Amino acid sequence: RTAVEAIDSAAVFPCIPLLHRTSSVLSKLLYALPNSPLQYPIQGYTVRPLTPTLIPGTFYPFCILLHSAFFKFENHEAVFPIAIKQPQVPVLYDMGTGRKTLLMNIRSQVTILTKTFLRYPQLKVLLASIRQFYPNITVIIADDSFEPEHISGENIQQYIMPPAQGWFAGRNLAVSQVVTKYFLWVDDDFLFTQNTKIEEFVKVMEAVPELDVVRIWSQFYFSILYEEGDEVEGGCLIRKSGGKFHPLPGFPKCSLADGVVNFFLARTDAVRRVGFDPQLQRVAHSEFFMDGLGLLMVATCKDVKISHQRKTEENTNPRYTEFRRPKNSDNNFKSQLHYFKNHLKCIRYS
Repeated sequence: RTAVEAIDSAAVFPCIPLLHRTSSVLSKLLYALPNSPLQYPIQGYTVRPLTPTLIPGTFYPFCILLHSAFFKFENHEAVFPIAIKQPQVPVLYDMGTGRKTLLMNIRSQVTILTKTFLRYPQLKVLLASIRQFYPNITVIIADDSFEPEHISGENIQQYIMPPAQGWFAGRNLAVSQVVTKYFLWVDDDFLFTQNTKIEEFVKVMEAVPELDVVRIWSQFYFSILYEEGDEVEGGCLIRKSGGKFHPLPGFPKCSLADGVVNFFLARTDAVRRVGFDPQLQRVAHSEFFMDGLGLLMVATCKDVKISHQRKTEENTNPRYTEFRRPKNSDNNFKSQLHYFKNHLKCIRYS
């Protein structure tokens, strides 16, 4: 065996081209050579930076590149990937102790988030409905109203923002304050009912650790098709409303999708890795899932529902309506941002 010092440099030997820095080492296609007398790992070998490491199965001199090892014996050559990285430090969440039921422990597992703007009558109704079914759960409110109104109550955290910062800026602020493993996102004009059972969300997420976002309501989900283009023109992004994939294993009433809308449970750390683009202020729903395509596993399920408050003259704010209806300039800006940020030549919605 040969002791190899895995170094984070490409200057050792100019053997083969380097992978692009944003590519995964596992994205390189490898073929097992037929009738080769060489023994070496095909995939899965990881070393720490600047740490001498024995590579199992190798007896011959070879060169180390940033993500690959290369060696040759007589007329036989071999290249295999090496992942050079530090081990991850675990991040644990306190999910509650003792023999409490999931319902009693829900406060230690889930935080409810909402963003409000000029809709305090609706917000107060939402909070009252939450307290009817979840008396102690923490609620975080991101508020960018022009004249903020203090919202008091046990386990309610209200964060005042500069006025009219917008939808995604408020989401970023709210998510940044979560200390639980999961958060539940709701609109400020939603209404909890006896069918709004957060624990059903948690059961699905705990049973499928790979899942990042789940919406337990059969409406408003979509699929996204990204057709990669070249470096000059870019690709195409196609969002299909109602599009979904195969059922979630173990949950026949759930299906995988690429995105959902405005009532979902999510893993806090997964959402923080993607983030919400604060440049999107008025027109922003599916854009988070477009940014998270390939990074987030999303599911939509049936049975658990949430209600919507009825609009009345008493709870309608004309100033809110003015901001709620996006201008052509808002839609144009969103399209321009997509084309530039995501390097696209076309976007289609169906």
